[in-house]
Amino acid sequence: MELLFREDAYLKRCEARVTFAGPEGLRLDRTVFYPTGGGQPGDSGFLTLDDGTKLRIADARKGETHEDVLHIPEEGSPLPAVGTQVTAEIDWERRHRHMRMHTCMHLLCSVVTGDVTGGQVGDGKGRLDFNLPDTQLDKEHITAELNRLIGEDHAVAPRWISEEELEQQPELVRTMSVKPPAGGGRVRLLDIAGVDLQPCGGTHVQRTGEIGSVRIGKIENKGRQNRRINILLEK
Repeated sequence: MELLFREDAYLKRCEARVTFAGPEGLRLDRTVFYPTGGGQPGDSGFLTLDDGTKLRIADARKGETHEDVLHIPEEGSPLPAVGTQVTAEIDWERRHRHMRMHTCMHLLCSVVTGDVTGGQVGDGKGRLDFNLPDTQLDKEHITAELNRLIGEDHAVAPRWISEEELEQQPELVRTMSVKPPAGGGRVRLLDIAGVDLQPCGGTHVQRTGEIGSVRIGKIENKGRQNRRINILLEK
């Protein structure tokens, strides 16, 4: 399956062919739908058949491999036959909010020093958990730093390195609980020029200015060491 979102997160639609239809979902030969993973929700949207029929896709999930995406139709929807040509189109406004927030969470990693123990991208909101025992976090300072980096409009772009290169640079991996997928020979990085560089397979905006203004919500203690920082898009 060709995963078009990996190279161009701004693709909203593509022509595709159904290669599998079953109770677990639909597979296409190519897709713009990002599947749930790395703390980012799967895309929703529509498949439009040749006769104009629209099939709502409620979710997208990873299949048996990292190259496999299952498109989950709305419950009770009739499934198209294998070989059917479709136009796959994501809910772009929702995806774009995910892209803005996911990129902002990378900025947060540059502002807060500490290993990441968990995180979740949401629609207009997000959170990151840090391993920060006995650390006082200043909500107003973090908000100001994030908005400064956003206003500086840094370039954002994915790039790839080999698994061997990553092994030689273990400091690039900030997450404690989730490791980058291995076995494919290479690892995808997200590079925010001069600000942050770490493995990530999600979708992101092209420049930090596109995120828009943000603010820090609650900072919570989650256990003895975990500090949860909640982020909100202002609009």
